[in-house]
Formats: sequence, C-alpha cells, structure tokens
Amino acid sequence: MRTADQSRNPQSAAVTLEPVAPADREAFLAMAERHFRELDPNFIPAQDWKLHYFNGILGNSRLSLRWVVARGRHAGFILFGIEKHFVLPRQSGVVYELYIAPEFRRQGIARACALQAIGELQRHNPSKVQLEIMENNRAGVALWASLGFGKTSERWVLRKTRP
Repeated sequence: MRTADQSRNPQSAAVTLEPVAPADREAFLAMAERHFRELDPNFIPAQDWKLHYFNGILGNSRLSLRWVVARGRHAGFILFGIEKHFVLPRQSGVVYELYIAPEFRRQGIARACALQAIGELQRHNPSKVQLEIMENNRAGVALWASLGFGKTSERWVLRKTRP
C-alpha cells in the first residue's frame, strides 16, 4: 500500500509501508530494541525476546509487520493485526507498536503510517480498532487522539509475578 499524507506538514515526504522480510531480522531487532529502550530505559532483551519476538511476529498470519519508509529510508516500523474476541464472534483491529526514529519525528510520518494501517485493518470489518499507549507518552496520546481514538480503560500489570 503506497499513499502519502502531507496534510500535517507539507514538507513531509511520501510515506510507504513495506513488509519486513525474514532477511531484515537483525535490522528490525536493532530498531525494536531502540523503541523498547525509549519506552523503558531499563529494557534489556531477554533471551526469549531475542530468539522468538521476530519469528513469532512473522509466523503469525494475523499480524502485519511493516517498515515505515520515508525519503527512501527505514524511518520506523508498525506492527498491527486482527484479534478474535475471546468469547464473542467478533474481531478487533489492533495497533501493537508504532515506532518512528527520532530524526523522522514531527514530520507527519507517524500520522501517515497510522492512517494507512487503520485503512488496512478496517478492510477486515473489525468491531473496533484499539491500541495501548504507554503511560506518560504524551506524543502518542496526541497522535492517536487526533485520529479519533479515546481512552476507554486503563491496563494494570502485576509488576512482580514471582515471590
């Protein structure tokens, strides 16, 4: 899918979403590690993350992992997909991750990317499109709110699972 969104910043280049290929493993994992470290400076990839994160994504036909390409470069990535409801005959579209490298931010790239992914998800006729935003991610809140998303709940996580 190739479209451009220059509505936020007329200087923004065309943004395309291109599939991440198996041969892109190391480049993707390096970028994903930067993303997770930005979210949590203490992030250290566990062995299972190193071994299974990438292959688990590519091996799941309900997920789409795409490079965000701007000005001919990998500006980031987006991971989105379709989830079946756990008991009802419905499905939801989900944006799991959206990362734009710092040097590409504030140029309308995330917005263009998000709109393309939402368009792809909507072709599956989901009952809703949802996502989670990490606490204190004000830029993420602003982006997704500008696209019509609103907060409907909070997710709480048990920080210690073992005594």
